Amino acid sequence: MTKADLVVKIAEKTGLTKANAERALNAFLESVEATLVADGKLTLTGFGTFAVDERKARTGRNPRTGAEINIPASKVVKFRPGKLLKDAIQ
Repeated sequence: MTKADLVVKIAEKTGLTKANAERALNAFLESVEATLVADGKLTLTGFGTFAVDERKARTGRNPRTGAEINIPASKVVKFRPGKLLKDAIQ
């Protein structure tokens, strides 16, 4: 599913226009991003938890040449599904 498909589904389920549904989705995504940047964690009860995690620097290999390369430390976003989402998928 693409963002455009999601906008169409939101518009159908809520009765909003596609333009308003896209604005609502964009506002949600911007809010999630801002919360993760500021707090590092966002919990949507029943759906899941988004959390920023630190990935340590490590040594990797170039798959083409086999040469060792240094992979710098970075921050990654991890998602842990909530119970309701897990149950819905089962």
